Amino acid sequence: PFQGLMALDSPYTGIVNYKQVAQSYAEDFQEAGGTVLTNFEVTNIEMAKESSSESEDGKASFGEEIYCRHVVTCAGLYSDRLSEISGCSPEPRIVPFRGDYLVLKPEKCYMVKGNIYPVPNPRFPFLGVHFTPRMDGSVWLGPNAVLAFKREGYRWFDFSAGEFLDAVTYRGLWKLVLRNLTHGLNEMYRACFLSAQVKELQKFIPEVTVNDVLRGPAGVRAQALDSDGNLVDDFVFDGGSGDIGSRILHVRNAPSPAATSSLAIAKMIADEAKQRFGL
Repeated sequence: PFQGLMALDSPYTGIVNYKQVAQSYAEDFQEAGGTVLTNFEVTNIEMAKESSSESEDGKASFGEEIYCRHVVTCAGLYSDRLSEISGCSPEPRIVPFRGDYLVLKPEKCYMVKGNIYPVPNPRFPFLGVHFTPRMDGSVWLGPNAVLAFKREGYRWFDFSAGEFLDAVTYRGLWKLVLRNLTHGLNEMYRACFLSAQVKELQKFIPEVTVNDVLRGPAGVRAQALDSDGNLVDDFVFDGGSGDIGSRILHVRNAPSPAATSSLAIAKMIADEAKQRFGL
Protein backbone atom coordinates (compact mmCIF):
# COMPACT_ATOMS: atom_id res chain seq x y z
CA PRO A 1 0.00 0.00 0.00
CA PHE A 2 1.01 3.60 -0.61
CA GLN A 3 2.78 4.98 2.47
CA GLY A 4 3.64 8.51 1.29
CA LEU A 5 6.95 10.07 0.30
CA MET A 6 10.09 9.66 2.43
CA ALA A 7 12.55 11.65 0.32
CA LEU A 8 12.95 13.75 -2.75
CA ASP A 9 15.61 12.55 -5.17
CA SER A 10 16.91 15.48 -7.23
CA PRO A 11 19.13 13.95 -9.93
CA TYR A 12 19.37 17.09 -12.08
CA THR A 13 20.18 19.59 -9.32
CA GLY A 14 23.47 21.37 -9.94
CA ILE A 15 26.02 22.34 -7.30
CA VAL A 16 28.37 25.32 -7.37
CA ASN A 17 31.13 26.89 -5.33
CA TYR A 18 28.99 29.67 -3.88
CA LYS A 19 31.96 31.52 -2.38
CA GLN A 20 33.22 31.91 -5.93
CA VAL A 21 29.77 33.07 -7.09
CA ALA A 22 29.65 35.71 -4.32
CA GLN A 23 33.15 36.93 -5.21
CA SER A 24 32.04 37.25 -8.83
CA TYR A 25 29.03 39.32 -7.74
CA ALA A 26 31.39 41.57 -5.76
CA GLU A 27 33.64 42.04 -8.81
CA ASP A 28 30.62 42.98 -10.95
CA PHE A 29 29.59 45.49 -8.28
CA GLN A 30 33.05 47.04 -8.16
CA GLU A 31 33.26 47.26 -11.94
CA ALA A 32 29.97 49.16 -11.86
CA GLY A 33 31.57 51.74 -9.55
CA GLY A 34 30.69 50.27 -6.16
CA THR A 35 33.04 49.80 -3.22
CA VAL A 36 33.18 46.73 -0.97
CA LEU A 37 34.20 47.25 2.66
CA THR A 38 34.72 44.30 5.00
CA ASN A 39 35.17 44.21 8.79
CA PHE A 40 33.06 47.37 8.96
CA GLU A 41 30.56 47.13 11.81
CA VAL A 42 27.47 49.33 11.71
CA THR A 43 26.92 50.79 15.17
CA ASN A 44 24.69 53.78 14.44
CA ILE A 45 22.52 55.25 11.69
CA GLU A 46 21.59 58.92 11.82
CA MET A 47 20.82 61.87 9.58
CA ALA A 48 23.84 63.86 8.45
CA LYS A 49 24.01 67.58 9.19
CA GLU A 50 22.60 69.81 6.47
CA SER A 51 26.01 71.34 5.83
CA SER A 52 27.54 67.99 4.86
CA SER A 53 28.21 68.11 1.13
CA GLU A 54 28.48 64.32 1.02
CA SER A 55 24.86 63.89 2.07
CA GLU A 56 23.74 66.38 -0.56
CA ASP A 57 25.25 64.66 -3.59
CA GLY A 58 25.02 61.07 -2.39
CA LYS A 59 28.74 60.33 -2.58
CA ALA A 60 30.36 58.12 0.01
CA SER A 61 33.06 59.23 2.42
CA PHE A 62 34.91 56.21 3.75
CA GLY A 63 36.44 55.94 7.16
CA GLU A 64 34.43 55.68 10.33
CA GLU A 65 31.36 57.16 8.64
CA ILE A 66 29.62 56.59 5.33
CA TYR A 67 27.29 59.19 3.84
CA CYS A 68 24.55 58.18 1.43
CA ARG A 69 21.02 59.08 0.38
CA HIS A 70 19.49 55.64 0.73
CA VAL A 71 20.38 52.41 2.50
CA VAL A 72 19.49 48.80 1.73
CA THR A 73 20.44 46.33 4.46
CA CYS A 74 20.67 42.56 4.34
CA ALA A 75 22.28 41.74 7.66
CA GLY A 76 21.33 38.12 8.24
CA LEU A 77 21.94 37.28 11.89
CA TYR A 78 21.85 40.98 12.78
CA SER A 79 18.94 42.12 10.60
CA ASP A 80 16.72 42.86 13.60
CA ARG A 81 19.50 44.76 15.39
CA LEU A 82 20.18 46.92 12.35
CA SER A 83 16.49 47.63 11.93
CA GLU A 84 16.20 48.61 15.58
CA ILE A 85 19.12 51.04 15.57
CA SER A 86 17.64 52.73 12.50
CA GLY A 87 14.41 53.35 14.41
CA CYS A 88 12.45 50.68 12.55
CA SER A 89 10.64 47.66 13.97
CA PRO A 90 12.64 45.12 16.02
CA GLU A 91 10.33 42.33 14.80
CA PRO A 92 10.57 39.78 13.40
CA ARG A 93 13.36 38.92 15.84
CA ILE A 94 16.31 36.78 14.83
CA VAL A 95 16.99 33.68 16.89
CA PRO A 96 20.16 31.80 15.86
CA PHE A 97 19.94 28.04 15.27
CA ARG A 98 23.15 26.11 14.64
CA GLY A 99 23.08 23.35 12.07
CA ASP A 100 25.77 20.69 12.50
CA TYR A 101 26.76 18.52 9.57
CA LEU A 102 28.32 15.10 9.33
CA VAL A 103 30.51 14.16 6.38
CA LEU A 104 30.92 10.81 4.71
CA LYS A 105 34.42 9.37 4.88
CA PRO A 106 36.10 9.79 1.47
CA GLU A 107 36.03 6.08 0.69
CA LYS A 108 32.27 6.04 1.30
CA CYS A 109 31.27 9.01 -0.87
CA TYR A 110 30.28 6.64 -3.69
CA MET A 111 27.12 5.90 -1.71
CA VAL A 112 25.62 9.30 -2.62
CA LYS A 113 25.48 10.21 -6.30
CA GLY A 114 23.13 13.21 -6.11
CA ASN A 115 21.17 15.49 -3.82
CA ILE A 116 18.62 13.76 -1.59
CA TYR A 117 16.16 15.87 0.42
CA PRO A 118 13.56 14.85 2.99
CA VAL A 119 10.00 15.99 2.41
CA PRO A 120 9.79 19.12 4.59
CA ASN A 121 7.59 19.35 7.65
CA PRO A 122 5.38 22.43 7.08
CA ARG A 123 4.99 22.90 10.85
CA PHE A 124 8.73 23.07 11.43
CA PRO A 125 10.33 24.41 8.27
CA PHE A 126 13.97 23.68 9.00
CA LEU A 127 15.94 21.94 6.30
CA GLY A 128 15.91 18.47 7.78
CA VAL A 129 18.62 15.88 7.22
CA HIS A 130 19.70 15.76 3.59
CA PHE A 131 22.57 14.45 1.51
CA THR A 132 24.61 17.11 -0.28
CA PRO A 133 27.52 16.33 -2.63
CA ARG A 134 30.07 19.17 -2.67
CA MET A 135 32.33 20.59 -5.36
CA ASP A 136 35.40 19.00 -3.79
CA GLY A 137 33.82 15.53 -3.93
CA SER A 138 32.89 15.37 -0.27
CA VAL A 139 29.33 14.63 0.89
CA TRP A 140 27.69 16.58 3.72
CA LEU A 141 24.92 14.98 5.76
CA GLY A 142 22.54 17.16 7.73
CA PRO A 143 22.02 19.65 9.19
CA ASN A 144 20.27 19.35 12.52
CA ALA A 145 18.79 22.47 14.17
CA VAL A 146 19.67 23.41 17.77
CA LEU A 147 19.52 26.76 19.52
CA ALA A 148 22.90 28.54 19.30
CA PHE A 149 24.14 30.37 22.40
CA LYS A 150 25.57 33.18 20.30
CA ARG A 151 24.51 34.81 17.03
CA GLU A 152 27.71 33.63 15.42
CA GLY A 153 27.89 30.46 17.49
CA TYR A 154 29.39 28.13 14.92
CA ARG A 155 31.05 25.96 17.55
CA TRP A 156 29.52 24.02 20.45
CA PHE A 157 31.07 26.19 23.16
CA ASP A 158 30.60 29.60 21.54
CA PHE A 159 28.66 31.63 24.10
CA SER A 160 27.58 35.23 24.56
CA ALA A 161 25.70 35.95 27.79
CA GLY A 162 23.97 38.99 26.30
CA GLU A 163 22.89 37.31 23.09
CA PHE A 164 21.82 34.14 24.91
CA LEU A 165 19.69 36.14 27.36
CA ASP A 166 18.28 38.15 24.47
CA ALA A 167 17.07 34.93 22.85
CA VAL A 168 15.76 33.07 25.91
CA THR A 169 13.86 36.07 27.28
CA TYR A 170 11.98 36.52 24.00
CA ARG A 171 8.42 35.28 24.42
CA GLY A 172 8.27 34.18 20.80
CA LEU A 173 11.04 31.63 21.43
CA TRP A 174 9.24 30.17 24.46
CA LYS A 175 6.03 29.80 22.48
CA LEU A 176 7.98 28.00 19.74
CA VAL A 177 9.72 25.73 22.27
CA LEU A 178 6.54 24.78 24.11
CA ARG A 179 4.74 23.95 20.86
CA ASN A 180 7.63 21.83 19.55
CA LEU A 181 9.12 20.47 22.77
CA THR A 182 9.44 16.84 21.66
CA HIS A 183 10.91 17.78 18.30
CA GLY A 184 13.41 20.15 19.94
CA LEU A 185 14.55 17.59 22.51
CA ASN A 186 15.03 15.02 19.74
CA GLU A 187 17.19 17.50 17.80
CA MET A 188 19.36 18.12 20.87
CA TYR A 189 19.69 14.37 21.49
CA ARG A 190 20.76 13.75 17.90
CA ALA A 191 23.25 16.62 18.13
CA CYS A 192 24.94 14.94 21.10
CA PHE A 193 24.96 11.34 19.88
CA LEU A 194 26.41 10.35 16.54
CA SER A 195 24.49 7.08 16.48
CA ALA A 196 21.19 8.96 16.73
CA GLN A 197 22.08 11.11 13.71
CA VAL A 198 23.12 8.04 11.74
CA LYS A 199 19.82 6.36 12.58
CA GLU A 200 18.09 9.28 10.90
CA LEU A 201 20.35 8.93 7.85
CA GLN A 202 19.55 5.21 7.61
CA LYS A 203 15.94 6.05 6.81
CA PHE A 204 17.24 7.18 3.43
CA ILE A 205 20.37 5.04 2.92
CA PRO A 206 20.16 1.94 5.15
CA GLU A 207 23.78 0.96 4.41
CA VAL A 208 25.25 4.01 6.24
CA THR A 209 26.87 3.13 9.58
CA VAL A 210 28.51 5.11 12.39
CA ASN A 211 31.89 4.00 11.01
CA ASP A 212 31.15 5.70 7.69
CA VAL A 213 30.80 9.25 9.00
CA LEU A 214 32.78 12.00 10.72
CA ARG A 215 31.64 15.18 12.44
CA GLY A 216 31.84 18.03 9.96
CA PRO A 217 31.32 21.80 9.77
CA ALA A 218 28.41 23.84 11.11
CA GLY A 219 26.34 26.77 9.94
CA VAL A 220 24.11 29.19 11.82
CA ARG A 221 20.63 29.86 10.52
CA ALA A 222 19.29 33.38 11.08
CA GLN A 223 15.78 32.25 11.95
CA ALA A 224 13.21 35.04 11.93
CA LEU A 225 10.62 34.55 14.66
CA ASP A 226 7.55 36.61 15.51
CA SER A 227 6.24 37.26 19.01
CA ASP A 228 3.62 34.51 18.67
CA GLY A 229 6.35 31.91 18.18
CA ASN A 230 5.81 31.49 14.44
CA LEU A 231 8.84 30.74 12.27
CA VAL A 232 8.87 33.28 9.46
CA ASP A 233 9.62 31.30 6.32
CA ASP A 234 8.90 33.99 3.72
CA PHE A 235 10.71 37.12 2.56
CA VAL A 236 10.32 40.19 4.75
CA PHE A 237 11.21 43.63 3.35
CA ASP A 238 10.38 46.75 5.32
CA GLY A 239 11.55 50.18 6.33
CA GLY A 240 9.99 52.81 8.49
CA SER A 241 8.77 56.36 8.64
CA GLY A 242 10.48 59.66 9.39
CA ASP A 243 13.73 61.03 7.98
CA ILE A 244 15.75 57.85 8.53
CA GLY A 245 13.13 55.11 8.18
CA SER A 246 11.90 56.44 4.84
CA ARG A 247 15.40 56.22 3.39
CA ILE A 248 16.03 52.61 4.42
CA LEU A 249 14.93 49.27 3.02
CA HIS A 250 15.68 46.37 5.36
CA VAL A 251 15.85 42.86 3.93
CA ARG A 252 14.69 41.28 7.19
CA ASN A 253 14.43 37.66 6.11
CA ALA A 254 15.67 35.84 3.01
CA PRO A 255 15.18 32.13 3.70
CA SER A 256 16.31 29.12 1.69
CA PRO A 257 16.72 28.93 -1.28
CA ALA A 258 18.19 32.42 -1.07
CA ALA A 259 21.51 31.52 -2.72
CA THR A 260 19.82 29.65 -5.57
CA SER A 261 17.41 32.54 -6.09
CA SER A 262 19.91 35.33 -5.43
CA LEU A 263 19.61 37.06 -8.82
CA ALA A 264 15.81 36.94 -8.72
CA ILE A 265 15.86 38.27 -5.14
CA ALA A 266 18.22 41.07 -6.21
CA LYS A 267 15.75 42.17 -8.89
CA MET A 268 12.94 42.02 -6.34
CA ILE A 269 14.94 44.21 -3.91
CA ALA A 270 15.87 46.68 -6.68
CA ASP A 271 12.22 47.01 -7.71
CA GLU A 272 11.16 47.48 -4.08
CA ALA A 273 13.86 50.12 -3.54
CA LYS A 274 12.85 52.05 -6.67
CA GLN A 275 9.24 52.09 -5.54
CA ARG A 276 10.00 52.94 -1.90
CA PHE A 277 12.58 55.64 -2.65
CA GLY A 278 10.93 57.01 -5.78
CA LEU A 279 14.03 56.42 -7.86
